[in-house]
Amino acid sequence: MSSLNAPPTGTLHALHNQWPQATSVDDFRANLAAVRARIAAACQRVGRDPAGVRLLPVSKTKPEAILRLAHAAGCQMLGENKPQEAHRKWESMRDLPDLQWSVIGHLQTNKAKLVAQFASEFQALDSLRVAEALDRRLQAEGRGLDVFVQVNTSGEDSKYGLAPGDVAAFLRELPAFSSLRVKGLMTLAMLSAEAERVRTCFVQLRGLRDRLRHDVPAGVALDALSMGMSGDFEIAIEEGATVVRVGQAIFGARATPDSHYWPTAEAARA
Repeated sequence: MSSLNAPPTGTLHALHNQWPQATSVDDFRANLAAVRARIAAACQRVGRDPAGVRLLPVSKTKPEAILRLAHAAGCQMLGENKPQEAHRKWESMRDLPDLQWSVIGHLQTNKAKLVAQFASEFQALDSLRVAEALDRRLQAEGRGLDVFVQVNTSGEDSKYGLAPGDVAAFLRELPAFSSLRVKGLMTLAMLSAEAERVRTCFVQLRGLRDRLRHDVPAGVALDALSMGMSGDFEIAIEEGATVVRVGQAIFGARATPDSHYWPTAEAARA
């Protein structure tokens, strides 16, 4: 699989916050079918099996009633950015035992207890302090957690994640946290209408994974690459994504800008 033989793919970031709202089960079924068709087309361009790409619907900011419609349309795992918002939704929707939750946003150590209670997956691990806090809380809950290590491939100060050069040493520390099941790497590409600038972020994550995957500690897996959102997931698939995080193309536009739900590192330090 190589993007070198694939036709150029543009981004859809120009549609940011313009996606129509899904307000019925039929809307969700139609949107999911459209996204899966885009996934299949991207896979076909580079000779991949669409079964190798997992679609993670991202429900951040959407109310419980809308999430229930998405679940009725077939969504069995939902992605949320803010641990408190995700925990609140989990508590109110515990009557749906097959619904799982993936926390995909930055986590402060004082919120680790919330994530340890309910999440099946955490995609933004980027510090040993968070790893230790999660492991301690998970041990108390008698649970394990699938995790992805977040990497800052764009080099932007506004993005969380480890610098690519720090990932190998970080991975070597993770076997100490027995409740964390490391599955792969995650990144956020730059939000750009220039497809090649976005593609560079995905190429970098795949290259990093390929260099590290054969020299990781026992118990650490780097099979999964979580990269790509509504505006650019086709490019991510062309570059090897195994998980794409799609919100607005499934749920519709959000009332708040992404910066509200992807808080910048500067804001966190303020």
